Amino acid sequence: MKKYSVLMLMAFFSAIPSLSPAAAIKIGVINSITGPEAPIGENLTNGTKLAQEDLKKKNINVDLVWEDDTGKPQIAMSAMEKLATRDKVVGVVGPYTSACANAVAKLAEKYKVSLLVPAAAKEEITRQGYKWVYRMNAPADVYASVLIDAALSMGKPKTIAFIYENTDFGTSTTKTAREYVAKKGIKVVADESYSKGSPDYRSTLTKIKARNPDLVFMVSYVADAILLMRQAREIQLQPKAFLGGGAGFTTAEFAREKEISNGVFACTQWTDDVSWPDAKEFARRYKSRFGKEPTYHAACAYASMMVMAETAAKAGGDREKVRIELKKGKWNGIMGEVKFADYDGFTNQNRHQMLVEQIQNGKYETVFPLIFATKKHLYPFPKWQ
Repeated sequence: MKKYSVLMLMAFFSAIPSLSPAAAIKIGVINSITGPEAPIGENLTNGTKLAQEDLKKKNINVDLVWEDDTGKPQIAMSAMEKLATRDKVVGVVGPYTSACANAVAKLAEKYKVSLLVPAAAKEEITRQGYKWVYRMNAPADVYASVLIDAALSMGKPKTIAFIYENTDFGTSTTKTAREYVAKKGIKVVADESYSKGSPDYRSTLTKIKARNPDLVFMVSYVADAILLMRQAREIQLQPKAFLGGGAGFTTAEFAREKEISNGVFACTQWTDDVSWPDAKEFARRYKSRFGKEPTYHAACAYASMMVMAETAAKAGGDREKVRIELKKGKWNGIMGEVKFADYDGFTNQNRHQMLVEQIQNGKYETVFPLIFATKKHLYPFPKWQ
């Protein structure tokens, strides 16, 4: 009898599958790891790495397949094709720049693999009716409106000048700003685009200075943002406010240039002093791990990877199920509430609340909307020293 019982138990336990770590979920990441946008790309990479650590704590094992697009749309498209066909990833997070994200979006639709864009602003990315393309960050129209509303709350600006790079990001953000100021009764007195990476903007800035605008609205990545402000100081361009359309105006590199950055306003997707769940803890961990303050790009990348990986795990790695779960899901974390909705011509767009920061003594301070403000704004722009 005992022998029979032992045999039965052995048979029972041999039928139970052995416990093993959760199977790895393969997710692609397209980012500007090298090239001119690498300083911002580094923030996205770091945010993604922190997400991978937190996912592991949730027993979600993520196998990340990294691709460097160097900021070029053609390379981003090749990366997307490789990830979708050869690597057979369940989803993709990225790319960073608007030009790359817009180019890759149509391939996500073609290969039926979910693409979650963390931080690219061009409106068209989520205005083409694509079922497989989602966006975490607020698009270009919000970049413009949140800055203009902040300026209007501080004073009564009557005129504005635009200076922006002639990329997808620059032109789309400025287009929406131009439309918004028209509704608000602010007159455009200068509208100047430039080729990214130009060595000298003095003549363009001098032209703007001659128009004496109340506001100067700029859209640039890091290197150009710094050079524009250096040369604005040289020619003593003195508006009531400099408004930076995110990107280069929200980086540690720009803030460190205290002689030119102090008093500049910039719109942002995230700050570490908002009340969104774990925002402060994310900032603390990031600074401890990487020795610098995180930009909104890091937070966007972190939240995007958390959402994509948790959804992919729930869907068992099935691409179609991932698409469906992303569409109907809702999350709440360091970016606040995340839900991909269809509205005003957008499809699968997170309706995210943007913020306005101002650099004060080399530090970004949240100044608008007032419910999120931690410091009082400085206005008008201080006289150049």
